[in-house]
Amino acid sequence: MKPTSDTLIFQPESALGLPLGQAEADPDMTALLEAFHLQESVILEKDDIIQKKSEVIDSQKKRIAQLEEYLRLARSRLYGRSSEKDSGQGDIFNEVELEGCPAEQDEDEGQPGQESPKPRKKKTGRTPFSASLARVQERSELSEEEKAGAIDTFFVKVREELDIVPAKVQVKEILQEKAVFPEIDAHGQEKRVIKVAELPKHPLPKSSLSISTLAWIIVSKYCDALPLYRQENILKRYGGSVTRTTMANSLIRLSSELQPLINLMREHQKTGPVIHADETRIQVIKETSKSINSDKYMW
Repeated sequence: MKPTSDTLIFQPESALGLPLGQAEADPDMTALLEAFHLQESVILEKDDIIQKKSEVIDSQKKRIAQLEEYLRLARSRLYGRSSEKDSGQGDIFNEVELEGCPAEQDEDEGQPGQESPKPRKKKTGRTPFSASLARVQERSELSEEEKAGAIDTFFVKVREELDIVPAKVQVKEILQEKAVFPEIDAHGQEKRVIKVAELPKHPLPKSSLSISTLAWIIVSKYCDALPLYRQENILKRYGGSVTRTTMANSLIRLSSELQPLINLMREHQKTGPVIHADETRIQVIKETSKSINSDKYMW
């Protein structure tokens, strides 16, 4: 590469045409060389500082990534799903197809000269419904013209169908009858006395929820695992406006009223030789006696 006109070439003689010894003796040239060496040392020092800071930044980035991973694992342990998995969860959306079509099984091939045993035929048919369920008959009758000339008619049960009546939400108005009786007091003056009928017993007398509604909320939450906010949406769809706060407060008040019954059930439970419990861990956020990471169980 040929040097251009702007390129400086250091030669034994300076650019001013002076000998090297004379250039070094020149005070201006000496000061210029000292400034050049000083600037070069400053640049090298700054490069060293930049290199060290780059190493610190890389180390901090690795530390931040490690801390983020620790935070993700901690959140997963606190708020993530349980590690228990159902082996059939992958087929949850194909439940209808899997239940409707029996699984195909490979048949073992018999050895030559031996008769393979005939597979037993499984009994087909529907499992009968429980005898405790109420039966309602729906009859298909012949018309009078079709029955004309018959000597007898009778009905034959063709099949049984499971019939579910949808939930019905209604408002129950509690009316209390009052009777007015005339009465003469000690001064001979007539006054009226009102007698009222006794109201039906209710565990929460001033509650806006009936006993059957409270039972439905308890069964839906603790037996069917249906949260209160979903029950709120169901009741809203039926036309009943009950907030989840009202349901929660009613359950809290009802727990103290039902404590004697709970104690009786616990005493009966202790009379058995073995107690089976569901030890699925649950998380309790606000608890004063234990930390949030401790194990809690619902008995």
